[in-house]
Amino acid sequence: MAVPLLDLTRQYAQIRDEVVREIDEVVTSQQFILGRKVEEFEAAIVAAIGCGHAVGMSSGTDAQLAILMALGIGAGDAVITTPYTFFATAGCIHRVGAETIFVDIDPVSLNLDPERLAECLRERCRRDADGVLRSAKGNRVRAITPVHLFGLCCEMDAIRDLASEYGLAVIEDAAQAIGAEYPSREGTVQAGAIGESAYFSFFPAKNLGAFGDAGLATCRAAVDANALRLMRNHGMEQRYYHHQVGGNFRIDALQAAILQVKLPHVGTWNAARRANAEKYAAAFEAAGLLEFLTLPATPFAGRVAEHHIFHQYVLRARRRDELLAHLAKHAIGHGVYYPVPLHLQECFAYLGYKSGDFPESERAAAETLALPIFPELREEEQAEVVEVIRSFYR
Repeated sequence: MAVPLLDLTRQYAQIRDEVVREIDEVVTSQQFILGRKVEEFEAAIVAAIGCGHAVGMSSGTDAQLAILMALGIGAGDAVITTPYTFFATAGCIHRVGAETIFVDIDPVSLNLDPERLAECLRERCRRDADGVLRSAKGNRVRAITPVHLFGLCCEMDAIRDLASEYGLAVIEDAAQAIGAEYPSREGTVQAGAIGESAYFSFFPAKNLGAFGDAGLATCRAAVDANALRLMRNHGMEQRYYHHQVGGNFRIDALQAAILQVKLPHVGTWNAARRANAEKYAAAFEAAGLLEFLTLPATPFAGRVAEHHIFHQYVLRARRRDELLAHLAKHAIGHGVYYPVPLHLQECFAYLGYKSGDFPESERAAAETLALPIFPELREEEQAEVVEVIRSFYR
């Protein structure tokens, strides 16, 4: 039995009529750029995740770029993040001219490790005579970008404490984490409402996916939201009067309308993903595979119901590359996120990092494997995935 890594046609079948109506309404209006549909979607996001403000963007990448630009982060600055993430996390830092400082991941959660972050701030950065925190290269450290990888929030209390101690902004990479919750000391809070700002991706494969590229930025303060709205629209508020040099980062009204249809379903879809993760855990244990596989971490289980939304179901596997070939032979959908950590990418060689600098990220890149987890995955398909893996290790 062939099993896809993702089949969006099954999701679309559930909402087709409503989506078609929304598309027809936008097409009939011929209002495609910003406007009411975008504003309604932004308001719905604010209500759904509890953030202060939401600003629709053309992609998650553009949302991150707009945040950095709005904060004035650029040449002479530095931003700290993880090398085990999607390329855009560091790519946008590079694009605004800032230095990327990498910090290794926690081997269990695969997220930015607060202990290694603290070590970086103590030992790899320094304060100058004016008290400004600088990197080893002399750039001013401005922000930390923790990545809620695969739908699991980082240890944000510890990260926020360090940010406060060193006077840094926290920009959440919530691209894979729509609906994920974190049990902060102040109470349960959703990804995108924890730091000063955050960005989401609505790439079609995401838990909340558009029919093309789309994204969103969130922030606490109204002044930051106004800056983001300027930045997404060429720096202008009144047409042809430009306060700053921005970009064309506007979300399409069509995408906003489609996302508005999907948004009320996200909680149900995320719950189905968690249920599939629980089925995998039980099945792998019953098949005697836990000596070969390390299952995804659930560090907040029992403390918060929506703690992990399983954008991807990523486990560690012995003889990973051989297992990949076995899965491909049996038509089992799979993926590797991510095969090369960012500090070893050719385009970031100028940063001066080398193999061995971030061993946990490198080990994760060599051992991790994603299996089908989408909400509409059928019971017999999931059983086939487990059986094919069992046959490999047997």
